[in-house]
Formats: sequence, structure tokens, C-alpha cells
Amino acid sequence: MTDIYSLATLWLGLALVATLLSIWLRIATAMSEIIIGTVAQLLIGAALGGAVLGADQSWIKFLASTGAVVLTFLAGAELDPQVMRREWRQATVIGLVAFTAPFLGCAAVARWLIGWSPAASWLAGIALSTTSVAVVYAVMLESGLNRTDYGKVVLAACFVNDLATVLALGFKFSPFTLRTLVFAGGCTAAFFVMPWLVPRFFRRFGGRPSELEAKLLLLAMFGLGALALWAGSEPVLPAYVLGMILAGTVGRDHELVRRLRTLTFGLLTPFYFIRAGAFVSVPALVSGAGVLALLLGAKMLTKFAGVYPVTRLFRAPRREALYTTLLMSTGLTFGSIASLFGLSHGIITQQQYSYLIAAVIGSAIVPTLIANGFFLPRHLLPPPATAPRAAAQPVRET
Repeated sequence: MTDIYSLATLWLGLALVATLLSIWLRIATAMSEIIIGTVAQLLIGAALGGAVLGADQSWIKFLASTGAVVLTFLAGAELDPQVMRREWRQATVIGLVAFTAPFLGCAAVARWLIGWSPAASWLAGIALSTTSVAVVYAVMLESGLNRTDYGKVVLAACFVNDLATVLALGFKFSPFTLRTLVFAGGCTAAFFVMPWLVPRFFRRFGGRPSELEAKLLLLAMFGLGALALWAGSEPVLPAYVLGMILAGTVGRDHELVRRLRTLTFGLLTPFYFIRAGAFVSVPALVSGAGVLALLLGAKMLTKFAGVYPVTRLFRAPRREALYTTLLMSTGLTFGSIASLFGLSHGIITQQQYSYLIAAVIGSAIVPTLIANGFFLPRHLLPPPATAPRAAAQPVRET
């Protein structure tokens, strides 16, 4: 236990440093945690050995995975059903274009410019087609955009994008089996029962110091996560859908959401983002800088070529269109999952995996820094001291 407590002290110390860094540099905490993870792995690994940080220890992987699951659930719970019914066409089109353009473009770059095999190229296209719900939600939460209709539409588009990525990975490389059908059936049953059960459970047993509400939600997330892993999927997908379905109940309970955020951002997500940064090999990036630049550039350029014209088609002002495009260019969770899937199934080599994972993590940092530094739509931000809902529609150009 001494080793565990010592390692936990190190990780939470890194999380504290990352938070202070985000305040000083005025960047999102998720970004600073990824950067701190990369620097810590480089410095600590050089001084004491790569295993000292313990990124592959089972309890750290569990906390990191739980952070991604609960964060994704909260992102789904932030969606407003009324906004989604009104703006579903915009969210769907942006999400599908944000998947299709980099999927085809990055696969072509990997095949014809870098010289990867067809299977590895398709895997690269899938890994680089994603948008990170975790990063986008964390960034929007700090700015307050998650409370606006604009932010909710962007988060919904992220979900459409990642759902298309998961389906592409399954259809292309992972054959559907009986376990897939069981997983789909279990999720359908849970998604049908939970909207009926949760409000009744909360009214009957809620409001107590024992936090029964949080326990019920975590039970559902862990249960669906276990079923997803058993079926060869990922637990963040049912967690996001569950959050969307419960948005009308959980999303409106601001006190419960605040308590879940405290747990998530205070303990869980630092392990997730720092661990993501720890997988970046700086020496490998230096030696393969050209390949990394091609992959990261291909993702950002194809996202821009696809998403920006579509947002303008829906009459978004230039600043909002650019901000949306840059946020949709981020990647982390599903991109890492797809890369690891390719490595474990022999589709890509260890070197190709290093390039892909570095490009995925780079896409979590570079577009976000540009977006918040130059194109943040400040006119949509709610007042700092209040939490009322922002205007129903983004400002339109005339």
C-alpha cells in the first residue's frame, strides 16, 4: 500500500501543477494535464526509468477509464432535449462530415504519401476521424459554453462523429458476434428502463447524505461499461448515450451535476489526461517528425475542409464556424482506442502506433490552443457569476 499511496501522491501533485499551469497560461486544464503527463514521463523516465510513473498499473488504468466514462456521461447529460429536437439536422450533418472527411483524407495520406499498407491506412483514417467529447466538454465547461445552445449542438455533433467512428471500426475490422447482439440488447433495455426508474428513484430516496443518486448512476455506467468491454466495445459509448437519455432528469439537477463534477475533475480526469500525455514518446516524435506532421496536418486540414463549409452553410458567423471546426478537430479517447485496437490485432506496427497515438494526442492540444487563443466566441459566454441559459440561437450574420 505504501507504493500505491506514494504513486497517488505523485499523480495528484502533477495534477495540481497542471491546474496551476492552466491558470497561469489561461489554457484548459485538460490540455495542461496532457502536457504535464508528457513532460513528467520524459523527465522522470530519463532520471529514474519509464516505469516509475506507473501509467500501466491496473488501478491507475481503472481511475483513468472511470474518469473518461463519467466525463462522457456528464457531456451527454448537458444536452438539452429541446435544443436537440430543434437542431438535430445541424448536429447530424456536422458530425457525419467531421467523420467522413478525415476518414477518407487521412487514409489517403497514410497510403499514398507515407506508404502504409491498405489495412494500416484505413485504421489510421478511423483513428484520426474522431472528435474528443472528453476534451471538448472539459474545454466548454471551463468557459461556460456547455450551458449555451451553441455548445450543446457542438457536443451533439461530437457524439455523431464518434458514433460513426465506432461503427466504422466495427464494420471494417471487428466482426459482429453474438456478444455484440447481447450488448445491443442490454443497452436497449437499460436505455428504456433508466428514464422511467431514475426520476422515481430520486424522488423516493434522493436528497440524502448517502448520495444514492450518484450510486445509482455509477452502477448503471459500470454495468454497461462491463457489458461493452465483454462485447469488444468501449464503455464510454453507452455512458454518453445514457447521459443523453437522462439529460431531462440528471441534467436539470444542478446540485447533483455539481457533485459529480467535483468527483470527476477533482480525482478522476487528472489520471485520464495525464496518462494520455504519458504515452507520448518525445524521442520517437523527434525522429519521426515528418510522419507526425503529415498525420496531424492531414487531420486538421481535412476537418477544416469538411466542417467549416458546413457550419457556414448553417449560417454560423465566421468566428463560431472556426471555433466549431477547431473543436471538432480534437481527438483523444476513441482515437487512442482505435490505435490500440490496431496494434493489439496486428493491423499496425509499434512504430505506426507511436506515430498515430502522438498525432491523436497532438490533435487534443494544438486545435484547442488555437481555438481558445484566437477564436473563442466570447459574445456567447454566459455572465461569470450566473448560470442562466444563454440565448437560444447563436448570433447570425446579416
